[in-house]
Amino acid sequence: MDFGVVLQTDPPARDVVAGLAAAEDNGFRYGWTFDSCVLWQEPFVIYSQVLAATKHLIVGPMVTNPSTRDWSVTASLFATLNDMFGNRTVCGIGRGDSARRVIGQPPASLATLSSAMRVIKELAEGRDVEHHGTPVRIPWVRDGRLEIWMAAYGPKALRLVGEQADGFILQTADPDIARWTIGTVRDAASAAGRDPDSITLCVAAPAYVGTNLVHQRDQLRWFGGMVGNHVADLVARYGDSGVVPKALTDYITGREGYDYAHHGRAGNPSTDFVPDAIVDRFCLLGPESAHVDRLQELKEIGVHNFALYLMHDDKEKTLTAYGKNVITHV
Repeated sequence: MDFGVVLQTDPPARDVVAGLAAAEDNGFRYGWTFDSCVLWQEPFVIYSQVLAATKHLIVGPMVTNPSTRDWSVTASLFATLNDMFGNRTVCGIGRGDSARRVIGQPPASLATLSSAMRVIKELAEGRDVEHHGTPVRIPWVRDGRLEIWMAAYGPKALRLVGEQADGFILQTADPDIARWTIGTVRDAASAAGRDPDSITLCVAAPAYVGTNLVHQRDQLRWFGGMVGNHVADLVARYGDSGVVPKALTDYITGREGYDYAHHGRAGNPSTDFVPDAIVDRFCLLGPESAHVDRLQELKEIGVHNFALYLMHDDKEKTLTAYGKNVITHV
């Protein structure tokens, strides 16, 4: 199993660069950031500094979307970084949540996302593609490579992952949800004539190493709120008929609203509806042994990559604990 760290691009940017360099020093192979350039700083500017400060780290957004930038701009950003640093990027992408909603726009449709993934990948790897009805190619790309990992929860989105994406990002560490979503992705890949084993399976969730569970839960409760935004969309689309597992949907019945001013941050007041049991299931907390046990279970389900959201009040201790005792055991 590979490991990554997810940070927000809060100023000063040098702290993000230092944090991801420290992640590489602790054995992490991937460095991720949010991509919501109103709430945080523009990530692609920072990626060039991260890549310069590291030797092997692979960087990318968790996740970008089809609407913030023209697809040609997104492709050129990745291709430029790859040309400078040697194919060390990955494109995590989804329909869009905070980046869209904070500017009064809805997430993109799955049809738009599908087209965007195709155009971005083709252009970033130097091939011809039709974009806005015009043949386009980035002529300076040489030996470019860009994997597209798609974030998804619902049945239609999971099917699109299996049909098209190079990787799947599941933003929760709940083993039951992982089994259902991974199974759906792999079935869709088989039905589309693709090799299910060719799709990288990534679980992304907060982790906090320590023994004060009450404090850890309060620090990580924000994640249930963030996941709840996507779940609310699923319930609006599919209802509670059982198409989406109740393990994913039941807890949002108490959700009344969400303030993106506190998005992804410990102490988010919009997440009081998230019960302790959801924090325990969606996140990794407790001593190192508990993290190892959960990661081993996810690995047995088929997960190839764990991306650790590092947003709480004891980041350095958790990062070090993973580097010294968790990654080596998994």
